[in-house]
Amino acid sequence: MTISEILNQIKSTSARLVVENSIKLAKENESYHALLNLTSERALKRADEVDSGKITGRLAGVPFVVKDNFLAFGAPTTAASKMLENFNAPLQATAVEKLEAEGAICIGKANLDAFAHGGSTENSAFGPTKNAIDTDRVAGGSSGGSAVITALNVVPFALGSDTGGSIRQPASYNGVVGVKSTYGAVSRYGVVAMASSTDVIGSFATNVADAELVTDIISGRDERDMTTLPDFFKVQPNAKPGQKIGLVSDFMTDGVDSEVREKINQYVEKLRSKGHDVSEVNLPMAEYALAIYYIIVPAELSSNLARYDGIRYGHRAEGIKTLAELYGKTRDQGFVTENKRRIMIGSYVLSSGYFDAYYLQAQKARTLLINEFDKLFEKYDVLIGPTAPTPAFKLGENTADPIKMYINDIMTVPTSLAGLPAISVPAGTNKAGLSIGVQLMGPRQSEAMLLSLARSMEDK
Repeated sequence: MTISEILNQIKSTSARLVVENSIKLAKENESYHALLNLTSERALKRADEVDSGKITGRLAGVPFVVKDNFLAFGAPTTAASKMLENFNAPLQATAVEKLEAEGAICIGKANLDAFAHGGSTENSAFGPTKNAIDTDRVAGGSSGGSAVITALNVVPFALGSDTGGSIRQPASYNGVVGVKSTYGAVSRYGVVAMASSTDVIGSFATNVADAELVTDIISGRDERDMTTLPDFFKVQPNAKPGQKIGLVSDFMTDGVDSEVREKINQYVEKLRSKGHDVSEVNLPMAEYALAIYYIIVPAELSSNLARYDGIRYGHRAEGIKTLAELYGKTRDQGFVTENKRRIMIGSYVLSSGYFDAYYLQAQKARTLLINEFDKLFEKYDVLIGPTAPTPAFKLGENTADPIKMYINDIMTVPTSLAGLPAISVPAGTNKAGLSIGVQLMGPRQSEAMLLSLARSMEDK
């Protein structure tokens, strides 16, 4: 059901009935392992307050789910890690607070790759999430739980975080809309940090209009997050014909699944049929985007994860005799293999003698990538391409090969490095019924335009 349909249902029945039904659906779909915890008690209390008129707003009574790296009341905030398994948040993330101020009701915390490190939700310390379409396949990641719980229609929308594709890729794999805003458009306050220069808060929804409403609510300046921008997002009418759109040829090579290319080409033809001018463009620096990303992001996350030392909060190893042993054993027990791999890479590229050779060079290459995007957007309104090179792969297929796993982010990483808005919308399915997503990318602060274009493409 869409948000508007749920609001109408609340008017004719009650918010409590809607929330009870959402919780019931979540329990019936436990086998997907999309949620780590339900927040039933708090959710039902808030539903009663909606029914009594104490809570009002544009989303009064509408249930939603948050990725479990968002601080939120009603259940522990674990980041899908043993390190924070029993951590109860002392405050709520700004994005959650803004949704609750409009009357929305959080019913649960969604599974993810531990500390958002991964692209399949197989790196969760509590077990993987299964794809909403084919349970033998991955949900995508790191926001896999949020994507699946939305695709299963348990809730009309869910929050996620996107560092290098963690919203868009699982949106593609599960056939839902995924929005990554401009860097700084949405406050990250109260969200467990991964990589500070690329982390972005966004949402999943079953349709573009709902994604627009959620984006409108959560966007804007936050004095507690100095990277946030003044609120610039305003929902636009359906896109008019005549937009100049560039199909990124670097994302349509022979290395991309043939059925993925076919669906993207069909989407392009539909754009042309609606009067848009679509032509191929080149983004040569895209070839180096993954290499840039997997130097800069591990460097930043290795610094951010240094706070988990067994001293201040979170997991603490037992039976320890020295401080060094406490640090080492706590981090060994609390972090999964992928966390450790990225910490080691990040520490290496920041170390004396390697900083200039790796980290500094990656930042220079990042600037070249940003410049390429800027030049393209002088001529084109929108860029498009596949969200991922393949549909969802099978559970366990890539776990033994980190490089093969990382390659699934090859089309989402460039916009993350450049701080640009990008959305994934369903482009159809392959012969096996697996979802394929198309990615729309725009210049900074253009998400309203991207969403209006996507909404016009939803129209029959």
